Amino acid sequence: MTEQLIELVRLDGKATSRDEAINEVAAMLVEVGAVSEDYRDAMLERESSVSTYMGNFLAIPHGTFEALGQVKKSALAIIRYETPIDWDGNEVRFVIGIAGKDGTHLNALGTIAEIFSEMDSVRELLSLKSPSEILAKFDAARAA
Repeated sequence: MTEQLIELVRLDGKATSRDEAINEVAAMLVEVGAVSEDYRDAMLERESSVSTYMGNFLAIPHGTFEALGQVKKSALAIIRYETPIDWDGNEVRFVIGIAGKDGTHLNALGTIAEIFSEMDSVRELLSLKSPSEILAKFDAARAA
């Protein structure tokens, strides 16, 4: 039996750069015990070799394959930024950090892809006022 996916949402991201945003989302994953402290370094390492910018204001930083042992449980940490982050020349307003264990994060990746594939959906996420509204949007996309 696989573990439940922990979902965290923060609507007031403080970072002003790509690496600060990765550190901020990694700290959320560490805080809930989803990953070890070293996972943050693996996320930064991944970003230095392959950009996790996905388009439509979204980046999905995650650790390297070698860092899988640092994942204790699956979690999804979502941060929204009022001021766009410069992500290697692209504007990012949402940073979603992922820690995956036993495949419990794979459905979440499909949901993220579905939500962020349409700019109307992204604009809706930008207008939502609370973490619970963001999670409701994800739940509705999963149920569709």
